Amino acid sequence: MSKSFLAILLLLSIALFSTEGCYYDNEEDLFGADSSCDTTNVTYAGDVAPIIINRCYVCHETGADGGGIVLSGYTNTKIWVDNGRLIGSIKHAAGFSPMPKSASKMPNCEINTIEAWIRNGAPDN
Repeated sequence: MSKSFLAILLLLSIALFSTEGCYYDNEEDLFGADSSCDTTNVTYAGDVAPIIINRCYVCHETGADGGGIVLSGYTNTKIWVDNGRLIGSIKHAAGFSPMPKSASKMPNCEINTIEAWIRNGAPDN
């Protein structure tokens, strides 16, 4: 084979593979929703805080990597609940910065759990 043919083949291969972008699938879209999602009696300490620690702390524990948004502890989290930015961001709603950044939404059960807690007044329980 000629060198020019191999060079063209290499360039076409690179072009083909570079069009494949990163895509983060939502587990529920692929496998269906978890029917065991219980949003009754949601508490901050038992339900909401573990979600925030697991999903948000990598950037928002101190705010250093998260644009100054700190979600560590009830008081800090409540600030973002009260201004609507927490739920808007995790639901990827229009006008909000979608969180987690550069990833699919967190599972619907986790979003529903946080929403239920907010609907109940977002108590420190």
